[in-house]
Amino acid sequence: MSTDFLPGKKTRTMADGATLVCIFVTVLMLIPARAVFKGIPLSLTPGNVAALFAGICWVCAQLTLTLGMAKGRTPVRTGIFVYAIAVFFSYGYANFGPLPQDEVKLSDHAIVLVAGNCAVALMMNDGVRSLLRLDRVLKAAVVCGTGVALVGCCQFILKLDLTQYMVLPGLRFTSDDGFVETREALARVAGTTGHPIEFGVLCAMLLPLAAHFAFQAKGRGEPVLRWWVCCGIIAAGLMFSISRSAVLGIGAAGLVLFLGWPAKRRWYTLLVGLVFLGIMKVTVPSLLGALYNLFANIGNDSSISHRTYASAVAAKQISLHPLFGHGPGTWYAGKHEVFDNQYILSTVETGFVGVAAFASIFLCAFYSALRARYLSKDPGARDLALTLCASLIAPLIGSATFDLTAFATVTGLTFILIGATGSLLRTAKQLAPHEDQFGVLYWLRYRWAWLRDVLVRRRRHEAVEEPSLS
Repeated sequence: MSTDFLPGKKTRTMADGATLVCIFVTVLMLIPARAVFKGIPLSLTPGNVAALFAGICWVCAQLTLTLGMAKGRTPVRTGIFVYAIAVFFSYGYANFGPLPQDEVKLSDHAIVLVAGNCAVALMMNDGVRSLLRLDRVLKAAVVCGTGVALVGCCQFILKLDLTQYMVLPGLRFTSDDGFVETREALARVAGTTGHPIEFGVLCAMLLPLAAHFAFQAKGRGEPVLRWWVCCGIIAAGLMFSISRSAVLGIGAAGLVLFLGWPAKRRWYTLLVGLVFLGIMKVTVPSLLGALYNLFANIGNDSSISHRTYASAVAAKQISLHPLFGHGPGTWYAGKHEVFDNQYILSTVETGFVGVAAFASIFLCAFYSALRARYLSKDPGARDLALTLCASLIAPLIGSATFDLTAFATVTGLTFILIGATGSLLRTAKQLAPHEDQFGVLYWLRYRWAWLRDVLVRRRRHEAVEEPSLS
């Protein structure tokens, strides 16, 4: 756990939950997504192993009172448990009946990934105990995300795929394909991620965080150029992905931020955004036109027509297993139709129970962030709560345009940010414990206790009157 922070004095920080999550973020983003360990049958990546190790540490820390791990229920923690239980029920339901051997193996792999992602979210929720440590994790995510975007910029500008040189000993690539595709005669790049869409959505999630740290550094009189450089590189990576999901994600995130930002910051951001788009127009003249055509020609887009056809296939499959689905991870490309929609895929694989649990973790995260914003008096914490909401909007919308959980990098970052909202709410409650009595849950508990007392007193009064009447 961390030592107290003393201004003007360097402090030594012991390893804690934030340290484990920083390690996870580093290996998740900076090691190519197609790199897996040799000799492991489930094709686990270094990020998967780091997440499972964090889960083991979380379980062990929950059994003690001396390691600084938070205890007790939070909305995010409850949502993660509900989601994990729903997926495990679907896994048991699918494996109870006959499953082809290939689907059994993929189902085992999927349940391991779910356990790892939930472990990371829980470690963030319970193991990151202060705003200082929370900032450390999110800054690590921004810096590593800048590295991912920088690899994507090299792929787009220099036609150089650096991922082929990023193989560590003991790892192997699951495929020899590069991460560069084409659209509108332009290269679509993916950085170290698994697909250009994933790369674009990842950049859309990280850009609000990078802007948050830039504005915070400016307000505190700290060096700010480094964070604006991160913003520029991540924004360029978002553009180079040439992804409709990325544009929708950053548009929705910007809308959330504009609702909570002061007017001066809005105008400043609009000006910087226009300058950035102007630079993109000069350096890559056809790029803005390609992004515009993604929406202007949406009626003639083959990917849209394929999604319409796949929806009919999904409806038939859902009717066969409506509650718990076909099994997590069992519906895969090559054997089944690709839906390019996480909500439909979750309904097919885990049923209505699973998709409701998947949506609930986002709702718990939004509630936690907004609740923390209400409780906090610190402007930095309030802005961070708003930023986390904006960052989580991107995967929430992206889940309707691609199968989110099939891509490890963006899924891992999503669960990190979900856990970050829980950590922020814990910290806000510690700093303002008496303010939480005005919360919705407290009000409901208060009204229920009041109603219960009224009923108890009425029953006692009736029990006293009955003998006197007789």
